[in-house]
Amino acid sequence: MRALAQFVMRGPLQAAGVAVVTMAVPLLFWIGAAVVGLVTLRLGLKQGLNIGIWAVLPALGWAIAGGDPTALAVLILVFVMSAVLGITFSWERSLVVGSALTLIIGFLLPLLYPGLLDQLVQAGVSFYEQYNPEVAQELGGQLESAVRQTMNASMAGAFLMTAIALTMLSRSWQAKLYNPGGFREEFHSFRLSGPVATLSVVAMVGGPLLDLNSVLIVWVAGTPLVIAAIALVHGLVGRRGMGVQWLVMFYIALLILGPSLLLVLVVLAFVDSWLDIRRRIKPAGPAE
Repeated sequence: MRALAQFVMRGPLQAAGVAVVTMAVPLLFWIGAAVVGLVTLRLGLKQGLNIGIWAVLPALGWAIAGGDPTALAVLILVFVMSAVLGITFSWERSLVVGSALTLIIGFLLPLLYPGLLDQLVQAGVSFYEQYNPEVAQELGGQLESAVRQTMNASMAGAFLMTAIALTMLSRSWQAKLYNPGGFREEFHSFRLSGPVATLSVVAMVGGPLLDLNSVLIVWVAGTPLVIAAIALVHGLVGRRGMGVQWLVMFYIALLILGPSLLLVLVVLAFVDSWLDIRRRIKPAGPAE
C-alpha cells in the first residue's frame, strides 16, 4: 500500500488515474476514496476536489445506472472528512461533520432509493417471520416500520464507518510518506471534548423521542463516541507497552459481544472526555 501511495503522490495524472479505475471496478471503490482522501490531506482542498471530480464520475455511474449509492456516498464522506481534518487538524471536528452529513444521507436514502430499501425491508421482514416468528408476532403491524428504520440506519451507518476507516487509511498513508509514526501518535491521543461527548449522548437519548428515524440518530450520534473509545483502548495499550495480542483480543470481544460491548465503549468514551483517562495512567517504565 505504501508503494501505491507513493505512486499516487507523483502527480495529479497518477492520482486521478488510480481513483477513476478503482472507483469503476466493483469492490475496489475504497482505494479510490482513500486516494482522494490522501490528496486532500496532503495537497489541500483544491487539489483534492480536482481528483475527486474525476473519481465521482464512475461513482455516479454506479449510483444512477447500477442503483448502488455506496461508492458515491463513501467518496463524498471521505472527501469532506479529509478536508475538515486537513484544515482544522481535528479528528473531533472531522467525525462530527461526517456524522452530520451521514444523517442527511440517511434521510435522503428512502427518497432517492426507495426500491433498494424496499428490497432490504422485504428480506428483513421475511427473515423475522421465518427465523424469529415470536418477535414478528409481537411487533405485528409495526414489524415493517421497525425493519425499515433499521435497514435505513444500517446502510447510512455502514457508509459512515467505511468512510472513517478510509479517512484513517489516507491519514496513515500520509504519515508513512511524510511523518512516520505520526498517525499512531495522533490516534492514540484522540478523545472527544466534554461538550461534544455530552451532545452525542443527549442525541442518542433524545433521538427516540423525535418523530424521525431514531435508529439512525442513535447510530450516527454514537459513532464518534465508539471511535474515541477504540482510540482510548489503543492509547492505553500503547502507553502501557502491552503487546498487540491485547488489541486482537479486544476486537474479537467486540465481534462476539457486539451491542453489549459497544454500550460499555460509549460510556467509557464519555467518561474519558471529562477525566482524560490516559493522563491518569502511568506509562510503562524500563522495569516493566
